[in-house]
Amino acid sequence: MKRIIRTAAMAVLLAPCVSWGQDFGAGLDAYAAGDYETAYEIWQPMAEQGDARAQYSVGIMYRQGRGVAQDYDEAVRWYRAAAEQGRILAQFDLAYMYEHGQGIAQNNAEAARWYRAAAEQGVPEAQFNLGVMYGNGRGVAQNHAEAVRWYQAAAEQGNAPAQYNLGRMYLNGLGVAQDDAEALRWWRAAAEQGSAKAQDFLGRMYALGQGVAQDYVTAHMWLNIAASSGNADAREARNLLSAEMTPEAIAEAQRRARVCINSGYEDCD
Repeated sequence: MKRIIRTAAMAVLLAPCVSWGQDFGAGLDAYAAGDYETAYEIWQPMAEQGDARAQYSVGIMYRQGRGVAQDYDEAVRWYRAAAEQGRILAQFDLAYMYEHGQGIAQNNAEAARWYRAAAEQGVPEAQFNLGVMYGNGRGVAQNHAEAVRWYQAAAEQGNAPAQYNLGRMYLNGLGVAQDDAEALRWWRAAAEQGSAKAQDFLGRMYALGQGVAQDYVTAHMWLNIAASSGNADAREARNLLSAEMTPEAIAEAQRRARVCINSGYEDCD
């Protein structure tokens, strides 16, 4: 399962203000202008003196090799310093480094610990990743109910991969009572954010009449949208479904697919 990680620039810009406001702001200005050396010169002394926001920012620079030579070990050192002071994104990034063995020995238990720290503060990507770890029993004992709990938390914040995984849990009755309608609801939410996998599953549910009234036109629409994103399974399912449909029904499904895509998934009824 692909992990989600924020870009360096966005992570810095989202950091809330603490101490050293004016000095840190000067570093932000330099960073935004692409003057990474100056940003580092401003932030590094602040980081050494314990400013958590500067510590996290210096960690980003070492990780990305901006203003300094790329050094994952140094990135981990600064992420840890900031994470231990409660910096949420530092906790998330430190977890990622542990999970993937970047700058530190790979350790799923430590990854889960730091993902949890960020997840409990509401970071949807951390909630999703922690759900994956519970679902797979990586770094924690496998627990489908806990996986559902964290997928739900992330899904309710609009995290599309969590919405897709939550749909799978409802479909299979893992950690939650089996419920086709709930599976379809969460796949619809993910599909409307462009998840080709969710679009594929949603189309199949409509084709089978599973959790919803059977509707070949809507099924074809979603399968066609998923196929247009390169989903080979959806393309095959769409082609099989087409053999059961009239040319008029196929044309209507294709029209609706175009409207849905062109509206940015806002008009998919």
